Amino acid sequence: MKLLILSLLLALSCLNLSASQNNIDDETLKKMIGKMLIVGFEDEDIDENSKIVSLINRYELGGVILFDRFYNDRTKVKNIRSSKQLKLLTLKLQSFAKKPLLISVDQEGGKVARLKPKYGFEATPSARAVSDNDEYMSKHIYNALAKTLRDNGINCDFAPVVDLALNPDNKVIYGLNRSYGANSDEVVKYAKIFMDSLKNEGVVSVLKHFPGHGSSLGDSHEGYVDISKTWSEAELEPYIKLIKSTEVPMIMSAHVYNSKLDDKYPATLSYNVNTKLLREKLGFKGILVSDDLQMKAISSNYNLEQIVTLSINSGVDMLLFANQLASQDIDALVDVILKEIKNGNISIARIEESNARIEQLYKSYKFK
Repeated sequence: MKLLILSLLLALSCLNLSASQNNIDDETLKKMIGKMLIVGFEDEDIDENSKIVSLINRYELGGVILFDRFYNDRTKVKNIRSSKQLKLLTLKLQSFAKKPLLISVDQEGGKVARLKPKYGFEATPSARAVSDNDEYMSKHIYNALAKTLRDNGINCDFAPVVDLALNPDNKVIYGLNRSYGANSDEVVKYAKIFMDSLKNEGVVSVLKHFPGHGSSLGDSHEGYVDISKTWSEAELEPYIKLIKSTEVPMIMSAHVYNSKLDDKYPATLSYNVNTKLLREKLGFKGILVSDDLQMKAISSNYNLEQIVTLSINSGVDMLLFANQLASQDIDALVDVILKEIKNGNISIARIEESNARIEQLYKSYKFK
């Protein structure tokens, strides 16, 4: 009898789930998908006829990412020419958006900075250089950076980096001075200063690159990166300490493969890494955003259907398509995700879960 009742309850649950999916029309579902996307675009100025404006309104996109130059042509301006131009661009983006819009950049300091002195912006030292300063000076540095972002209409910074400087041969973290050091306490100290400065100006911080990129030898922009032999649990310490001690609004996944954590998928596509480890074991409650899904570590090894299905099912809430390394048609992207939902490969529950986290972020930062 108990088995019969359990079977009936299970069947009823499945029917309710099916009904829930059927009650959401395609246009609403497309907007729920759109909220989970952060995309790059090519313009330094926009108007009501610009493609990015039509995409923002059609899908209520969750965010955009800005770059100063095109990846394959550094002489060509993309989105950032000067403070005056940038303020106008971000003002127009928000005015055209009917819903809250994350306007993001990679502004770490040092060599990773889209708002550069040559465009009239104040320079920010690299993480390595900041770590040579005391807390008072570091706060001054990051307060100035956060104010610059706010004044120019940026409300999301893909920083700070909390990777440990463990491998001197690492060109993408250690070699670019993007880490505060090899000691997790030092990394946490400076990362928290950066995060507090950003929050005080209403800018969302994004810790990166989970579960750790500091011991790697390769660059995931260029191809497959296996950290199985170099990674250690010490690389989780900054995340553990920050999640326990402060509000962490967003974390960015890394496109690194680590057989110690998942013997099949790289972190961005791994349920073991993103849900079992980050959410269930480490207790992270915020938004997990992917690193650029057009990096070759992902795009060269998986097709678009696999990329969106695996990443969303793994626990990723926002998908980043920067349109720097390749060009992704956003209409086609939304259609692919919609198809995967209708095929039952992505559950509506996962879409609703991510949308709820994004809405909570908007409320926390009073985005309107």
